[in-house]
Amino acid sequence: MKSSKEVTPNDETLRYYFYFVQERMNMFWRKVEGKFIYTEDPILRMYKFTNVYRATDRVSQYLIKNVIYKDIEQYTPEDVLLRILVFKIFNKIETWEFLENQLSEPICVNNFNPKIISGWLTKRQRKYPIFNNAYMMTGSHHLYNYLPTKHEKWLTMIKQEIIDSGLIVDILNAKTMEDVFRLLQGCSFLGSFLAYQYTIDMNYSPYINFSENDFVKAGIGAIRGIKKCFLCYGNKCEDAIWYVKEHFNDLQKRYGYTSFHPLLGHEPTLIDLQNCFCETDKYLRAKMPELRIGNVRIKQKYMPHTDPIQFFFPPKWNIVEMYKYKPIVVPTLFDL
Repeated sequence: MKSSKEVTPNDETLRYYFYFVQERMNMFWRKVEGKFIYTEDPILRMYKFTNVYRATDRVSQYLIKNVIYKDIEQYTPEDVLLRILVFKIFNKIETWEFLENQLSEPICVNNFNPKIISGWLTKRQRKYPIFNNAYMMTGSHHLYNYLPTKHEKWLTMIKQEIIDSGLIVDILNAKTMEDVFRLLQGCSFLGSFLAYQYTIDMNYSPYINFSENDFVKAGIGAIRGIKKCFLCYGNKCEDAIWYVKEHFNDLQKRYGYTSFHPLLGHEPTLIDLQNCFCETDKYLRAKMPELRIGNVRIKQKYMPHTDPIQFFFPPKWNIVEMYKYKPIVVPTLFDL
């Protein structure tokens, strides 16, 4: 994708992007292999960073396996999209499992009742958080101010603006990924960041089928990372993401990080590269704190999970069984 403004990397900082991509992926493979020490980088060991591939993170894996593809034959395409949205509003595995245990039947279009679901969530919220803190779900709209809780506002918006309006059918009939994004962005609570994230989530299903390289929208964290890594990012921040996609191998060679081991048969896509700019922004807060763009500290420390992930990907991706693919992972050399 061409920009009328030339995209100009800042070599001093963009090299950290490619360092992060390689070392974070090496950490992923070491964990898959059952290694105890994933990295010698003190920053990556101390703080929580997402994987290079969005789909390999724990919550995305749960969404793909348990929300989308588990018993998928029991649900209509509209049901599957609704289930994705309800899960993603909270983006919290424990909240979804609580609802699955309390509701008399699985969430689907024909039985979707915001009042009943909200009643259970209000009870849950008295003892436990129901929202994941990864996304700040602060959106609201005056149309729903008559409702007492944030979760009931969100669920009612889905009922009125996505199901009852027929928008869910329009999404299924969309011709491009950007069309899905625009349809979601028109909803009361959905800005560009969440609309893009939900588009990607829906695209994991068998009913929305676009390449993740068709469209990208930079989130706030990615924008901070892009501004740190480029002297000029083009006309808009997405131009920098396209630039990295189109010059990925050349930039790896330029900065000396040519030992990146991708998922076999699935190179990082625009959504993954976008996420890595967000993570590079976080990394640079610790590595180069003098770059004061936006937030200046990393909020979440790394807390290991005891239960390993059994990875599952959308069948349409045709990803080779990763446990049969054992790349030779060596430490990334860097001035730690």
